[in-house]
Amino acid sequence: MFSRALAFLKRDLLTAWSYRLQFMAQSGGIFCTTLIFFFMGKLITPQQSPQLLQYGSDYFAFSLVGLAFADYLMVSVNGFADEIRRGQLQGTLEALLTAPVPPLAILLYSSLSSFLFTTLRVLLYLGLGIFFFDMRWQLQSPALFLGVFLLTVLSFWGLGLLSAAFVILFKQTSPIHWALGPLAGLLGGVMFPVQLLPDWLRWFADLLPITWALEALRQVLLNGAVFSQVKTECMALGVFAVIFLFCGIIAFRYGLRHAQKEGSLLHY
Repeated sequence: MFSRALAFLKRDLLTAWSYRLQFMAQSGGIFCTTLIFFFMGKLITPQQSPQLLQYGSDYFAFSLVGLAFADYLMVSVNGFADEIRRGQLQGTLEALLTAPVPPLAILLYSSLSSFLFTTLRVLLYLGLGIFFFDMRWQLQSPALFLGVFLLTVLSFWGLGLLSAAFVILFKQTSPIHWALGPLAGLLGGVMFPVQLLPDWLRWFADLLPITWALEALRQVLLNGAVFSQVKTECMALGVFAVIFLFCGIIAFRYGLRHAQKEGSLLHY
């Protein structure tokens, strides 16, 4: 299993290496974005927005954590579907998914490079914040952070499998692909605390795993929270992970069997 995963990762890294300028451009974009939010943080004070008090009173740190980890949401949700769509357009999907490797494993292996590069982007965001813009951390339990992060990624993977199933069945971009980003930006607390939302929108915000994920991650990273302080968020993420993964796996397997039965894996 490890050798197969390494082979997929090596393939994608060699492809990415041929586009080094793109990676440099992304790095420059991350620096510019970080700088913009650093100066915005100078304008937004706890006196102007008391909701920031529960996140260390620093809008720059609040927004940087949101931006960095929202990146994982997008790559988790879009990565699987993008691999399926790329295989459809290149005519390689049927050969890939009929190989003597479980289709779910192939999908995960093919997305490893995306998760690796996203991890590098997140580290770059946080590294810039810490070493160049004096962002302060209060992390007390790295194990708790890793646990919250794992539950977050598993929740997002479930949505990604649902998105991939849609692409297999309908041969077009999943609505999850284009709807979840704006919804997360508006309701998930990426750029501003969800406490600013009216009550009727807060109800919708609670239906998104990113809302609970960012709340837990910020409490752990910025306030040094322990498990008892983020227990509710962890339980919510666990429920999301179980439900979305179960539904995603069922939907993906159904879509794959239906496409194989109809002979439409090569259709695009």
